[in-house]
Amino acid sequence: MAEKQTHPIRPPQGNTSDTPSTLSETAYVALSQMIQERSLPVGRPIVETQLADMLGVSRTPLRQALQRLEAEGLLRKSESRSYVVRRVELREYLQSLKVREVLEAEAAEMAIGRIAPEAISRARAHVQAVQGRKPYDMLAHWASDDEIHDLFIDACGNQVIINILKSLRVTTKLFEIERLSERLEPDSSQHESILDALYSGNAVATRQAVVDHLRSLADFAVRVL
Repeated sequence: MAEKQTHPIRPPQGNTSDTPSTLSETAYVALSQMIQERSLPVGRPIVETQLADMLGVSRTPLRQALQRLEAEGLLRKSESRSYVVRRVELREYLQSLKVREVLEAEAAEMAIGRIAPEAISRARAHVQAVQGRKPYDMLAHWASDDEIHDLFIDACGNQVIINILKSLRVTTKLFEIERLSERLEPDSSQHESILDALYSGNAVATRQAVVDHLRSLADFAVRVL
């Protein structure tokens, strides 16, 4: 009998040392990676039996993982009731970036003095490691991207702002995964500028670094699309 093939699951990257502890968590990590690598294309119905076999899990933990991704806004139910990766159009992307520009700049300023210098240094080391990888590692990029933005979003001290920004980042990330993958590498230098500003404690520079980064993404999307 041929050996069952499973989707290779990489350890989580970024600022966490956690590893999947349950089958549903294992499936969640694998599916998240598949979305980020675009091996689960936007809009194509997910066939649960095939996916469960590919991942080497039963339907129950797979469905738990799918439901979690739906709750986070990464998946939606199609008219046929199958799960699909959610498509984000340019208009929604640009509008989401505009709201992020306002709230994320505010969150970054609010986080000044609330982030341990060691955490900023770790995030800087990770982003520099991403820059040095050839070929460019998309999963490592997204892990670093999440680490940097979550660093100041989580530290801002306002749970309403945190929840709104987490939701908006799912929307913009889905668009970038599908349509702006060639734009990912320049993000690293802008991320370093944000970290430098946070480390310095300069509120004006911190806000500007965040605004410049988000406007750069919007300008690039309009220019190429």
